[in-house]
Amino acid sequence: MLPAPYRLLLCDLRTDQVLDTLPVQDLAFDDYIGKPGSLSGTVPIPDSRIGARARAALVPGRTALWLYRGRDLWWGGLLWTTAVRSDERGFLSVQVQAGTWDTYLAHRLMMHSFTLSGDQFDIVRFLIDYVQAIDGGNIGITYGPETSGRVRDRAYSEYDLSVVRDLIDQLGGVEDGFEWRIGSHLDADGRRVKRVQLGHPVIRTGHTDIVLDHPGPITAYTWPIDATGRANAWQSRGATDPATQGGADAVPLMSAVQLAEQDITDGWPRLDGSSDYTTVTEQATLDAHAAADLAAARAGSVIPEITLDMTRAPVSPALLGATVRVRIHDPWHDRLDARFRVVGLSVAPPDRGRPETGRLYLEAA
Repeated sequence: MLPAPYRLLLCDLRTDQVLDTLPVQDLAFDDYIGKPGSLSGTVPIPDSRIGARARAALVPGRTALWLYRGRDLWWGGLLWTTAVRSDERGFLSVQVQAGTWDTYLAHRLMMHSFTLSGDQFDIVRFLIDYVQAIDGGNIGITYGPETSGRVRDRAYSEYDLSVVRDLIDQLGGVEDGFEWRIGSHLDADGRRVKRVQLGHPVIRTGHTDIVLDHPGPITAYTWPIDATGRANAWQSRGATDPATQGGADAVPLMSAVQLAEQDITDGWPRLDGSSDYTTVTEQATLDAHAAADLAAARAGSVIPEITLDMTRAPVSPALLGATVRVRIHDPWHDRLDARFRVVGLSVAPPDRGRPETGRLYLEAA
């Protein structure tokens, strides 16, 4: 069976009005839980008519990109850069680079002061509403009514000029925090939707494990284990005490030292780590950040990557947050049979003889 064709729809970011549909080559895209996704590709410009269409529709910072695979919507985001290229033979093309909708929040600042208290998901919704209530800021991001059951207190100052995306990341990056992303899908009426997805403590989707075998649908894999960022002791720095700020004795708020004593008991050497939260003024909040950072650093970095034959495996953006059962039989693993959560997806569509491939990035379930 031939893979479904991909189609790139170009729309105005604020109104979602369709501007054009253009052919794209060398397409690649990815999406993740916990960090922005991206899309890249090359739009060929064979004549002045296509050139005029592309020049009008491909406006970095203003054009929204929606990627369809057949009739299904697989990716959405904002065009950030273009580069017009002419090669030695005179062939003209435009290289495009786009980021998922959450990258827009990296270009919005908190320019007012607020003191907030409530469910951490309510604070996320407040920040989304703040961004979109300002004239020119509404790009159609929606959200649901879900709650986490975890109450937070936050104070945001206009003088910090904090990046809104960073505020959401910091809110979720504490002990008993949450994960978030802005997904793209079609609603029941076929309308394109940008929707905030929230999960406490993590995003989980699906109810049945998907079994993937190597040899089998898994055609290749990479299994890195990286201890360069591992730590079993952690301390975080917060805001500088206003009473001493600017003086020779200015000192920042410091978290309690978080120590994984069991690691030392088990024979690990002590490995220290630190982090900075220059806008955090509450001791309890800073301690929660330090505890979460220690938990993330204690295990080291183990993010397996598996490459799949998309004709034999059910690969789609719906896998983000889903649980897969990976079974590998080879001389290193002997017989691995373990469950993982999908935290990233990367797809390279078929192009000029290149087969369609999908990569999944995993973490222990």
